[in-house]
Amino acid sequence: MSATVRQRDFEEYARAGRQRLYRTAYLLCGDREHARDLVQSTLARLFQHWHRASRAEHLDAYARTVLTRLFLHERRRRLRDLLAHARPDPAPAEPRPELRVTLMAALAELPPRARAMVVLRYWEDLSVSEVAAQLRCSESTVKSQCSRSLTRLRAVLGEAHVYTAEY
Repeated sequence: MSATVRQRDFEEYARAGRQRLYRTAYLLCGDREHARDLVQSTLARLFQHWHRASRAEHLDAYARTVLTRLFLHERRRRLRDLLAHARPDPAPAEPRPELRVTLMAALAELPPRARAMVVLRYWEDLSVSEVAAQLRCSESTVKSQCSRSLTRLRAVLGEAHVYTAEY
């Protein structure tokens, strides 16, 4: 396959899949600009390894895996940077109940890996085994983390989840 054909195939995939990737990225990071950057990084990584990615049985799953791993890697790097420059024992932030009504605020309170599991499992509707494969962990880890995360989300959302369950 020539380089121009591979490039054309990648461009077609990028145009078709960008919105799906953006939706997942936004749910993971909760910020429009950061989600756009994450999608760009994912597409750049896919283009860099297109010869391998294009042979994947499920290209969307492959791309979602790259996106999720980039998100988690970036979060770990940010956390390391923050910890390196953090002051000891900062005062805890005052809770902001007005933000707890929204799902995005509740998701933001989950650790990055737990958030990724919840988004992939319940928003992307992936099976437990698919999430485990993408995050390179056991199925029991996915089940327990999702269960704990849902309990935490219910506690954070309070009565708000009662109103969303009707739809």
